[in-house]
Amino acid sequence: MARAELTALLNPRLAVRKRIGAVAYVIFIAAILLGLAGLAALLLRVLWQGAPWLSLHFLTDYPSRFPEQAGMKSAIFGTIWIMGLTGLFTVPVGVGAAVYLEEYAPKNWFTRIIEVNISNLAGVPSIVYGLLGLAVFVQLLAMGRTVIAGALTMSLLVMPIVIIASREAIRAVPSTYREASYGLGATKFQTVKDVVLPHALPGIMTGTILAMSRAIGEAAPMIAISALVFLTFIPTDPLDEFSVMPIQIYNWVSQPRPEFRGIAAAGIIVLLVVLLSMNAVAIYIRNRTQKRSEE
Repeated sequence: MARAELTALLNPRLAVRKRIGAVAYVIFIAAILLGLAGLAALLLRVLWQGAPWLSLHFLTDYPSRFPEQAGMKSAIFGTIWIMGLTGLFTVPVGVGAAVYLEEYAPKNWFTRIIEVNISNLAGVPSIVYGLLGLAVFVQLLAMGRTVIAGALTMSLLVMPIVIIASREAIRAVPSTYREASYGLGATKFQTVKDVVLPHALPGIMTGTILAMSRAIGEAAPMIAISALVFLTFIPTDPLDEFSVMPIQIYNWVSQPRPEFRGIAAAGIIVLLVVLLSMNAVAIYIRNRTQKRSEE
């Protein structure tokens, strides 16, 4: 009996399943292409509307109620302040929590509760964190609508992402590396510091990139913390008031004059450039650390 006949006899529905698999494959590819086409159309529309409004004064001027004079200097510097402080607050605490949970924490019911809560917090809507930051940092701790209150709120938003990604990166380090380190007489702390973290650093950097990418585009928490959109100064202190690019873009979109649609599109282009630049720098650092860990 030929092999094809034997296969058909043992699996009478094999041909049907193959056809269903081929149809599903085509449907999934079409869905991906449709999503990419929609994204490309959106980007092209933004570029078409915003490119005429891009100029040097758009980057160096402050917001204005007149489209010809509008710029986003204060929003750009406010975003840089927020992202810098968010990374400063988030990365050490998030990576430290991941190291503790993976390397030091006992495996008991309390640890499992913490892990479940961290996973749940990663899926909480961003506006909830904005209201939490408004209640705790702005009102309870009397920080006001300042840069540090916004940065702490964004840290709460992205902290679960950093912890989860860092834990996965640490978990991916082979246990044989730890055993070899212990065999050479290293302590637990030395093994974590000199063996585990260097090999997990590329994955940790990837998680940090994703977390900061989410933070830079979030408007809802920042609207709850700071609704200021017409700042005529650059924040120079963590206790200064601030605005960020998503808030400024949201404000321009809500303006009745049609010229502000083009201004908002130009703001979106600047936001994308800043986001891609941050990602490019972080990816470069990640690749360098990955090469060093493999040597």
